[in-house]
Amino acid sequence: MNNTHYEAKDGIAVIRLDNPPVNGLSHALRSGIVADVKRAEADAAVSAIVLIGSDKAFSGGADIREFGTAAAGAEPTLHSVINLIETSSKPVIAAIGGACMGGGLELALGCHFRVSVPGAQIALPEVKIGLLPGGGGTQRLPRLIGLEPALNMIVSGNTVPSDLLRFTPLFDHFIEGDLLAGAIAFAKQVVAEKRPLKRVRDLKVTHPRPAAFFMFVRNAVGAVSKNYPAPLKCVDAVEAALTKPFEEGMKAERDLFANLYVGEESRALRHLFLSERKASKVEGVSPDVKPRAIQSVGIIGAGTMGAGIAINFLLAGIPTVILETKQEALDRGVKHINDFFESRVKKGKMKADKAKTLAALLKPTLSYDDFANVDMAIEAVFETMAVKKTVFETLDRVCKSGAILASNTSTLDLNKIAAFTKRPQDVVGMHFFSPANVMKLLEVIRGAKTADDVLVTIMQVAKKIKKTAVISGVCDGFIGNRMIAGYSGEAVKMLEEGATVQQIDGALEKFGMAMGPFRMGDLAGNDIGWSIRKGISAEHPEYQWPSAARLADKLCEQGRFGQKTGSGWYRYEKGGRAALADPAVDALVEAHRKEHGLTARKISSTEIVQRCIFALVNEGARILEEGIAQRASDIDIIYIFGYGFPPYRGGPMLYADALGLPSVQRAIEGFARNDQSAQSVWRPAPLLATLAAEGKTFN
Repeated sequence: MNNTHYEAKDGIAVIRLDNPPVNGLSHALRSGIVADVKRAEADAAVSAIVLIGSDKAFSGGADIREFGTAAAGAEPTLHSVINLIETSSKPVIAAIGGACMGGGLELALGCHFRVSVPGAQIALPEVKIGLLPGGGGTQRLPRLIGLEPALNMIVSGNTVPSDLLRFTPLFDHFIEGDLLAGAIAFAKQVVAEKRPLKRVRDLKVTHPRPAAFFMFVRNAVGAVSKNYPAPLKCVDAVEAALTKPFEEGMKAERDLFANLYVGEESRALRHLFLSERKASKVEGVSPDVKPRAIQSVGIIGAGTMGAGIAINFLLAGIPTVILETKQEALDRGVKHINDFFESRVKKGKMKADKAKTLAALLKPTLSYDDFANVDMAIEAVFETMAVKKTVFETLDRVCKSGAILASNTSTLDLNKIAAFTKRPQDVVGMHFFSPANVMKLLEVIRGAKTADDVLVTIMQVAKKIKKTAVISGVCDGFIGNRMIAGYSGEAVKMLEEGATVQQIDGALEKFGMAMGPFRMGDLAGNDIGWSIRKGISAEHPEYQWPSAARLADKLCEQGRFGQKTGSGWYRYEKGGRAALADPAVDALVEAHRKEHGLTARKISSTEIVQRCIFALVNEGARILEEGIAQRASDIDIIYIFGYGFPPYRGGPMLYADALGLPSVQRAIEGFARNDQSAQSVWRPAPLLATLAAEGKTFN
């Protein structure tokens, strides 16, 4: 496949990169650049070469489709391409428009001259996948824009608009009109003026106080990078640009890159990077399926969740109707939304006129009649089937044909909800995570009769409102909450067995969880789980709950719902969020142990982590086997973006892969022999046993 287009006219050879969507530097593209540069060098009529991409991207860097394949490192490598360009006897001009990132920027740095249009996006984002620039970026960028600005870009990985770099030596010329025409004109000027070819490698890097500067930087970067080694390695590589000759600096960069590449953190972050992209692909749906048009939405419920959902759509510029049954509740919801936009303005994150325009897209109402013409309705009401029934019967009656009817349910049977309508094909689950306007995850529930075009539409809408969407099948709790039940249940069981609330949370937070299970319960509201347990008992009176569930119920019976009531597994000072140890909880646990004849024992941090995390893994394996999740990486995405699993571990399923599934299976079988643990949690999933026996992994 030819990924470049070559044309020579009036003494200028134009090499256009053509590897959609962002001109990833695939092996084919690299080979095409090499062939075309050599062709231009061999043509006596050519006096200069222009390298250009598309309006969308000069090049976004490495081609992610080649990650982990032999093609990624095959000759010509990016180093070889850059060396050919840098040593060319004819001037090579990089014409930069759109994204110029990672290897794409390193390619441009290897050219003799660079021209750009305003608004191009410049970045070396490799640190975000646990790496550092490996194509000379740490050595060349400081030589052009200075040590400190280059280090800031490399360590943060943030994108910088080309306009902010306009007056640095990174760019030789800015073009206000057509990029190609301007680049050709600049190339002709370079030739006419016989400008010497500028090699970035020949420039020097200086700093007035390098030792003090790098000491300060290492302290600052080390304090915030913690479990992520890449930022400090970036500092090491940039320091080499200052202290070593160019070739030695390049060797230091390559060695540091190789060290990071084989590390667990980069492996996990690369997995996360690829998994986000995989998650958007819906299995079993033809690529020819067209999405429905969503030009307006309606939200039922103006509480914290409903208001948060509405904010997502308003930020995307989509007119939104929000409904409540009482004026007071509606006013509170509208105030919450208006306060959000006012806060954005005060923090300088949005212009006042834009905030006013977006907020004006909201239409508050007490009447379902205002839902007659919305393209999609999303309910965010109380989590009981009776309330959902009323809402969906009403939506079925008032919404137009073809409108999507979505439920924000986190646990209930979507197929039953769909059956409340005469159009189950239009019903889908959209499980937002709280706070809905902050959390990136959206769990999309695919009902038995959900139409393919509805799923395609929701995945498209998710991108528009800046969510990472993951498809789930229908089961109790779907993917995330079904798995968290065993995780939280084991935490309470270990509380029964002798551990403390603080010990359990501390062990899991040291492992990397954003917060332990008891702090998480207090934040979400312990009454939510209590309500779910009561609902299950009402529907299945024969079900016998384990004693640990009874302990959680006792906490709620005392009104200790968490932060919102000032007490839960911890106590909270008025107006504060700090989780403080509470002797009353210790007394409650001790009384519970006596009631059930339990003797406390010492429990290690290792056991705490394994029992909680392996409970996630085992249930995740069952979910995969049942087809509830499309792929193991989807489970990892849900847990990283929705439940605070540490990104540097890649998610529970990748973490299990890294440990080795035979080791995980052996530990699970050991926990299954613990009489105090629920056998439903520790019955080894058949898929786990099969993969372990075959030497395979989830991912």
